[in-house]
Amino acid sequence: MPPPITLSGVSYTYEKGDRPVLREVDLTIAEGEIVLLTGPSGSGKTTLLTLVGALRAMQSGACTVLGQQLMGATESQRVALRRRIGFIFQQHNLLGFLTARQNVAMALELDPASSEATRLARAGEMLEAVGLADKTESLPGQLSGGQRQRVAVARALAARPGLVLADEPTAALDRQSGQDVVRLLTDLARQRGVPILLVTHDPRILDIADRIVAMEDGKVI
Repeated sequence: MPPPITLSGVSYTYEKGDRPVLREVDLTIAEGEIVLLTGPSGSGKTTLLTLVGALRAMQSGACTVLGQQLMGATESQRVALRRRIGFIFQQHNLLGFLTARQNVAMALELDPASSEATRLARAGEMLEAVGLADKTESLPGQLSGGQRQRVAVARALAARPGLVLADEPTAALDRQSGQDVVRLLTDLARQRGVPILLVTHDPRILDIADRIVAMEDGKVI
């Protein structure tokens, strides 16, 4: 089986930029591997994450994610790939007018074969898995920051993704909440072989990594 993620010679420049944000990046991530991207702000970590997640179109180099070559991929191909990826961001991006259960269930609405009852049941299971069984009907405004982030983790994992991409998922959390999030991600990688690529500045979570990839000035160093 080919690796879930392979990048070769990936470079990227923003339209109004005068120098590349990424420069000739090579990276391979194996099944079930947890890889942390570290480095100073502006080093290209988040840009790399968005390219791997098919949130941006490739400019140069080769990038294969879950069997899809992204260089030259159409928008519909990139949308189809994004549906197979779980995204977790520092800002949880929950909808304030939906309950925790409804926010998680949204991730399952892309599956036309699932009924609303099935989606809500699955959402309840995921919230129980992240320790929020008693918060399923709570609105985001009624939850703490750590609880909201755990809802976001449940949403990202609900559709059983083949890859998880996380951008500073513990930055706004206290120590205990951060450890809870990290434990959930580690369990996913170990039990189901799902690779995780995680951008972080948080020194508290470095010990979960199989590998730490340091970036600086758009390059892997």
